[in-house]
Amino acid sequence: MSPVLLEVCVDDAAGLLAAVEGGADRIELCSALSLGGLTPTAGLMQLAGRMSVPVYAMIRPRAGDFVFEETEIAMMEAEIDAARQAGLAGVVLGASLSDRSLDAACLARLVHRTGDMGRTLHRAFDLVPDQAAALETAINLGFERILTSGGQKTAAQGIAAITELVRRAGGRLSIMPGSGVTLATVGPLLATGVSEVHASCSASVPTADNRLVELGFAPETARRSDAGIVRALKAAL
Repeated sequence: MSPVLLEVCVDDAAGLLAAVEGGADRIELCSALSLGGLTPTAGLMQLAGRMSVPVYAMIRPRAGDFVFEETEIAMMEAEIDAARQAGLAGVVLGASLSDRSLDAACLARLVHRTGDMGRTLHRAFDLVPDQAAALETAINLGFERILTSGGQKTAAQGIAAITELVRRAGGRLSIMPGSGVTLATVGPLLATGVSEVHASCSASVPTADNRLVELGFAPETARRSDAGIVRALKAAL
């Protein structure tokens, strides 16, 4: 049996370096993970492009829903270009219609812009009213994988749907469980037959300077990927 790959999501330079040190197989690069992940800065993409591990950049111009207007789609195309120029291996995309089904036209446009870069469909998938139909859309658009919690808050809660998606996909693309994946929850997910998992491998880090908290520049605590946690989860796969 082939080893299960570990993708680690990070949103700053320290987390990026910790993920690489801990042995992540791939990195999802974001900003603002507390908001579900937004497009990383150009500087962070440039740093990630120098890493020895494949890096996929989140392409999401704002928090909130995934229904994008023309100006936002144009921004996303420019962000894809920036990821390519930084030497990143791929991008993470998602777009919805008002009924929460996948916006196939928008996604086709973004996929075209990626050229030969790798492509992950993000958790906009978890909002769709018909997962089986959305799976076929993703396959037809040429996505490599779907990052999903099975439509639930965590992958552990969505394990039945994830199992069914793996069966329906039949190897045509990868179903990658994400959201709440830890050492304590990963075991049952591996039994679904997935070939990769997605996790933050993070620990709470208190803000050392209370003045930063008082002035609103930082939360009292943040979460950041930890090399030891990455290493431990990787060893469990």
